[in-house]
Amino acid sequence: MGITRGFGVDIGGSGVKGGLVDLEAGALDGERMRIPTPQPSTPEAVAEVVAEIVEKFQWDGPVGITLPCVVKHGVSLSAANVDKGWIGCDAQKLFAERLKRRPEDIVVMNDADAAGIAEMSFGAGVGKGGTVVLLTFGTGIGSAVFLEGKLVPNTEFGHLQVDGHDAEKRAAASVKEEKDLSWEEWTPRVSRYINVLEDLIWPDLVIAGGGVSKKAHKWLPLLKVRTEVVAAALKNDAGIVGAAWAAAHGVRP
Repeated sequence: MGITRGFGVDIGGSGVKGGLVDLEAGALDGERMRIPTPQPSTPEAVAEVVAEIVEKFQWDGPVGITLPCVVKHGVSLSAANVDKGWIGCDAQKLFAERLKRRPEDIVVMNDADAAGIAEMSFGAGVGKGGTVVLLTFGTGIGSAVFLEGKLVPNTEFGHLQVDGHDAEKRAAASVKEEKDLSWEEWTPRVSRYINVLEDLIWPDLVIAGGGVSKKAHKWLPLLKVRTEVVAAALKNDAGIVGAAWAAAHGVRP
């Protein structure tokens, strides 16, 4: 009998979310817990919040954790929307020590990559071949690229230069909120960003994730792009589900 339950924690620029995951259904097993991301979001402060969430659920198995960072071999190498102290941090060791786990029971990965794994395994990307891109629109823009179903880890397409600007500084969901833009005002920014991405890698499908995926019907029809764009099926829970799946299966991108 396979592993049927897991635990995932999704660390973002504004919130840390975690919960139990039904690994057969690819969905949360009960309610998730969310705690605002500490400010400053230092590794130590965030690790305390992660521990609080894991302990709340009394989970004692492997834990999958996402970071809005490039992560290689458990070490975070960038920090776009969290404290710069994450750069060069051995995140796997940090979380293993704080959660009192063996390092091999902790999987740390890029947040968009985790969301992409969930969508390709259980959501909008199931059975899709070719080049599939998941874009998460939140505090920044995360990206996950799959080629014939296999993850190409740590792509950072949210930082493409678009008309002289870092893409996420113009088209992230946080920009819509900060500038109080309507869907009609914000969506052309997203279209322009996707146009640039299309010219680089010519994707066969784009999956739109992040918090704004819950209101996809309000803005996806406004996009002017050549690629099919669909809403993420797991909405904003995809990172938790993907991280839990990766930890349960010992997958380390």
